Amino acid sequence: MAEPTRSGPAAAPDLAASLGRPPRVLVTGAGGPSGVCFLRALDGAAERYAADIDPLGAGLYLVPRAYRLLLPPGDDPAFARAALALCRRYAVDVLVPTVDAELVALARAADSFADAGVRVLVPGAEALETCLDKWRLAQACEGAVRVPVTRLLGPADANADRGFEGGFPAIAKPRTGSGSRGVTLVEDAAGLARLPQDGSYLVQEMLPGTEYSVDVLTDGTGRVVAAVPRARDKTDSGIVVAGRVLHAPELSALAEATVHTLGLRGVLNVQVREDRDGRPALLEVNPRPPGGLSLTVAAGVDMPRWAVAGLLGAALPDRIAHRETAVVRHWQDVVLHPRELGDMGDATESGTGAGGGAGGPR
Repeated sequence: MAEPTRSGPAAAPDLAASLGRPPRVLVTGAGGPSGVCFLRALDGAAERYAADIDPLGAGLYLVPRAYRLLLPPGDDPAFARAALALCRRYAVDVLVPTVDAELVALARAADSFADAGVRVLVPGAEALETCLDKWRLAQACEGAVRVPVTRLLGPADANADRGFEGGFPAIAKPRTGSGSRGVTLVEDAAGLARLPQDGSYLVQEMLPGTEYSVDVLTDGTGRVVAAVPRARDKTDSGIVVAGRVLHAPELSALAEATVHTLGLRGVLNVQVREDRDGRPALLEVNPRPPGGLSLTVAAGVDMPRWAVAGLLGAALPDRIAHRETAVVRHWQDVVLHPRELGDMGDATESGTGAGGGAGGPR
């Protein structure tokens, strides 16, 4: 893949152009870094609604009281129906989920949202299911990009006394799940045998080099419009708090090949780490807006605005260039009246609140 032009980032689109007014955008997972990043990027460009399962979720307080909404957890069977009810109630134009557990349910309900006039920033269900299963992901991408040596653990009688072809030390992780939960270092075959051998864990070749995230934006057909690599110089609980946005064509090319192989679209994140020889290899794919998206926005690629514009029918540029930059992130306070903390107004589909009244802010 040729290196993208460095003539300068594209100006962020006017989101009011398609509808003749600012679009109504509902962002779920507003209590997490992904939701906060997306909401901040849309400030002044859209009528923002924020939803979470927790009435104390930080991103809820980036919007006025009447625009704060509650939803059930993403793995609740009622989640997609509840999200659709809120979208209808508030005449939402675009729904942006930012929590892994919500994605498949929303993708499967895509026709219902489309019938209600709601565009959902989510890939197809099959691609999502592959991304969210680390074993399926490794199998799908083998041969298309460099994938660390990977083995599924199980059953016990087949794996208990075996070594590992990727060598030790190695990394073991749950087949499903996000962040670093359950990830452990395996020093030898004995340590490998102590792990669950029921197909719920996998072991991978250890990648000791620098870790990178590549934020990717596609149009509705899956064509990659931007692939922005950033070094994860410092992280806290799996979220980057200091990093550099780089011009690194090899990393961008790996991310683009991964996206094409999996048939992904929207705003997503490909995580990469260098192996012992300094070659980048695929770690995992986050098929939704990442928590470090603000670094990419700071580098001149406003993926949230471009993604919303694309869903509303705008043509995206052939390629959006980025500039190299460094970002250090910090907490930012939202100061409220004491009575406002936890106040969601009268709108909830969480099953625990007062229930939404008819209508809402338009």
